[in-house]
Amino acid sequence: MGIDSNELSLEDIQSNLFKDKKLGRLLKSIVNEVNSYAADQIRHIKKLSEIGMALSIEKDINKLFEMIIDEARNFCFAEAGTLYLVDKDKQSLKFEVLQNEAMNTRMGGFNGESIQLANVPLYINGKPNHSNVSSYVALTGNTVNLPDIYHIVDNELFKDLDFTGTMNYDRTTGYHTQSMLVIPMMNHDNDIIGVLQLINARDEETNEVVSFLEEYVDIISSLASQAAVALTNSILIQELKDLFYAFIRSIATAIDEKSAYTGGHIKRVVDLTMMIATDINKSKSEPFRDIHLNDDQLEELHIAAWMHDVGKITTPEYVVDKSTKLETIFDRLELLESRFVLIEEKVKNDFLNKKIKLLESGQYNEPDIKKLEEECHDKILAFQIDFEFIKLCNNTGDFMSEDKVERIEKIGKKTYFSNGKKKPILNENEIYNLCIRKGTLTAEEREIIENHANMTLKIASQLPFPKKLSHVPEYAAAHHEKLDCSGYPKGFCADKLPLQSRIIAIADIFEALTAKDRPYKEPMTLSQAIKILGFMKKDNHIDADILDIFISNNIHLVYANKEMDPEQIDIKST
Repeated sequence: MGIDSNELSLEDIQSNLFKDKKLGRLLKSIVNEVNSYAADQIRHIKKLSEIGMALSIEKDINKLFEMIIDEARNFCFAEAGTLYLVDKDKQSLKFEVLQNEAMNTRMGGFNGESIQLANVPLYINGKPNHSNVSSYVALTGNTVNLPDIYHIVDNELFKDLDFTGTMNYDRTTGYHTQSMLVIPMMNHDNDIIGVLQLINARDEETNEVVSFLEEYVDIISSLASQAAVALTNSILIQELKDLFYAFIRSIATAIDEKSAYTGGHIKRVVDLTMMIATDINKSKSEPFRDIHLNDDQLEELHIAAWMHDVGKITTPEYVVDKSTKLETIFDRLELLESRFVLIEEKVKNDFLNKKIKLLESGQYNEPDIKKLEEECHDKILAFQIDFEFIKLCNNTGDFMSEDKVERIEKIGKKTYFSNGKKKPILNENEIYNLCIRKGTLTAEEREIIENHANMTLKIASQLPFPKKLSHVPEYAAAHHEKLDCSGYPKGFCADKLPLQSRIIAIADIFEALTAKDRPYKEPMTLSQAIKILGFMKKDNHIDADILDIFISNNIHLVYANKEMDPEQIDIKST
């Protein structure tokens, strides 16, 4: 009689199975294999999840490149790997990372040496390049898994693949390429942005080269997909940063168009600022021993330096470039010169008219004519002397003393006749400008110039800086503030002036003192500039500690050798 399975309990079945030891061992082995497989899958999923998180966190694109190859190789114990990215024109694949453990090769990425290999063309003579396996995968989106490239089983899909180059490489180097896995990297928009190529999978136990198992293909494909999304995000972030920097540089270019020198000034201040900041970070001495600007803070300072003069985009160029006291849109000295020529001609005409009248009256005599000539000559000479003095005062020159101011005012009271109307030789505005005590700017024009710092704050504050760059407007706008509270635009004192603003201030002043392209002054020698900075340090206008490291570390000399004329450099070392 047969056994009715419906009448057997679970305990009976287990009892019968355990009585058959061979069957029990088999079942136990199956259970162990299933458990091991499940554990491996759980481990792979967990690892994939960890990699995904790491990929999403990493912002350095070169580190990201290396991470992708490292993790892909680790998953399937691949001996070598290459990461390609599709170029911007989508015409070729660019090598980003190339690794080969057997050849001790590590190129590209964050730690590797630079890759000098030519890009892989996606098209040849306008036709898709299906001969290179990497370009084939990039163009078709197909995954290629080859157990042995030297023995490719007939496959219609792979009929155009040509491994001649790989085989020649093997013959030249002694390396042997066998198994190969090439996977497209597709982002969330289903765009193929790159290709992941792995070579020579190795058995975990025997270390022999084996084919890439299908279970690994799925995992690597998933990794490639995550990597593509992470790369796309990283590239997008970098492109946004590049766009932002390009925007800042475009503003500097716009300012450069307004003024022949300001754009160059901005770049030089940026360079000086970052040189000072770098040396402060390296300093092991007080007071900078415990100060270290991290990458975000350095970037924040860098952007602030680029933007420190952005407010000048609102400043009229005739004020920014005012090289003489009478200059507005043009130098009004030319207008004055024409006026004085007109006055001289008027004096000559008056002399001729008087001479004619004497001759017509019959009262002509040599002494009278000579006297008229002398009067004419004296008047013309007096006007010429006055004009030469005006020319002298129009240039920046020396400080305008009280005597010089009084003389300008006296000249201004002189009059002449034009078209029957009595007019002053100098109008009120001309007298006001010529009597500027120092420099070329009036008080009103100086306010316009100084307002650029306030405008820098207004313009920069309207940009939506991320949290890590939130201090850019503050640092940029405060470069004319002084530690003794006498600066502008806010009149801040030392306790409100951050290190970053103090750095930009010294860079800005030193560049302005030594600049060789200012239309309104001669460039100073290096020793003169250092002397003035020393006075400003003594007067508590600038940060003494920053100036000390600026000089002791020879930053001024490094900058001078790069930007200043040789005749300006009258200091060789400190």
